[in-house]
Amino acid sequence: MTSSDNTSNRTPKSGSTTGAGAPAPSDRNSLSVGANGPILLHDVHFLEQMAHFNREKVPERQPHAKGAGAFGVLEISEDVSAYTKAALFRKGAKTDMLARFSTVAGESGSPDTWRDVRGFSLKFYTDEGNYDLVGNNTPVFFLRDPMKFPHFIRSQKRLPDSGLRDNHMQWDFWTSNPETAHQVTYVMGERGLPRTWRHMNGYGSHTYMWINAAGEKFWVKYHFHTGQGMAFFNNAEAAEMAGQDADFHRRDLFDAIARGEHPSWTLSVQVMPYADAKSYRFNPFDLTKTWSHKDYPLIKVGTMTLNRNPENFFAQIEQAAFSPGNTVPGIGLSPDKMLLGRAFAYADAQRNRIGTNFHQLPVNQPKVPVSTYLFDGQMAYHHSGNAPVYAPNSGGRGWADDTGPVADGWETDGEMVRSAYTLHAEDDDFGQPGTLVREVWNDAQRAQFVDQVAGSLLGGVRSPVLERAFEYWKNVDPATGQQIEDKVRAGSAPEPAEGMGEG
Repeated sequence: MTSSDNTSNRTPKSGSTTGAGAPAPSDRNSLSVGANGPILLHDVHFLEQMAHFNREKVPERQPHAKGAGAFGVLEISEDVSAYTKAALFRKGAKTDMLARFSTVAGESGSPDTWRDVRGFSLKFYTDEGNYDLVGNNTPVFFLRDPMKFPHFIRSQKRLPDSGLRDNHMQWDFWTSNPETAHQVTYVMGERGLPRTWRHMNGYGSHTYMWINAAGEKFWVKYHFHTGQGMAFFNNAEAAEMAGQDADFHRRDLFDAIARGEHPSWTLSVQVMPYADAKSYRFNPFDLTKTWSHKDYPLIKVGTMTLNRNPENFFAQIEQAAFSPGNTVPGIGLSPDKMLLGRAFAYADAQRNRIGTNFHQLPVNQPKVPVSTYLFDGQMAYHHSGNAPVYAPNSGGRGWADDTGPVADGWETDGEMVRSAYTLHAEDDDFGQPGTLVREVWNDAQRAQFVDQVAGSLLGGVRSPVLERAFEYWKNVDPATGQQIEDKVRAGSAPEPAEGMGEG
């Protein structure tokens, strides 16, 4: 049988199927309780997609393969006990931590300075267990439903035949999913080319829950503002540096810390009263949206400082494993579907990438005693001797048995559906990126943005995707969209930076 015969036998006439050949229910929406409810464990198609995606490339991360990091400390200078009982956020607390910065789409050997989103992953070794905050250098993301995540990442990677990155494929996905507009606007702007990791902000991006000692609940968003000031490359500088030093960001962070120039970030949060979520003008759990600082001002919490380089890159950075599902008392998840999907997918990716017992590696171990009912598997190092391996038991080994309402939960009601979120009063895909272009950027930033997008579209984007891209940007801002189209039609845009939007 030839390869083409094999391919034709595996390609359905319409739609898509599960790995077992049955019709797939949806490649766009995960199964949830109501449009705004939690994702369900028995969404077999979603779990199959994510579990397989986690194993698609071995052994480097998929995505966020290229990165580096350092150790440091989080120091809390303000009293936020009205909002959370989490020990690491008590005034005066100092918590050891690890930060890892990365690109999203590039492989492990790709240049640091390509245009891309930057990962901003933090692990806090608290006295209540490890807390992982896995975010980016932008406050939003491309998607609001995790079912689309494998499709998105593949569209930013490489073609199946040539193995080359492809602008047409990237723009085909973006313009077919208007929810990407806010994040694409960020990436095509100056934040897509940070000068160094030290000179970029970080964000939790998702909405999380905080719970105080009285059991009161709040929704929060995390902001880490660089103490070094924000700084960026232009396209020419980024391209030149990619050729001179593909590891420029990695080298810059390591050398700065070695010199004693310890980078710092101010941690602030936006806090939304629990009940506000139902009626806020934007869906507060939509990862493609931000909260207005006028509605929910920044509240300072403390300072994060990176002050110690790794002694062994592989052991302490490459084997570092992060998951937004790692929370501690006083912190919970939210109905953000992307967050709920990542809570499963990230830990599962580490099991595939590093091994079943990745949590036993020194860089991933909590600083507190562990008594877990996770046993054996590849490379098991820590064990519980001959203590009972089941619960409940009569051998004196404790187990957890909380019942009733959970402290970090929320109410939900509705039928099981595959659906987008219920729209709030001002929810749409183009409003916030339009505000960013018109009201936040200056003329020079807008002009640079137009050149970047036009140059990217000139890099092999074909009909009908090209026409969809023009409409996409006109929906963001009519004048800016028309300028992009005019430049593309005239073929006059300068070369864009390598990375997202440039094959």
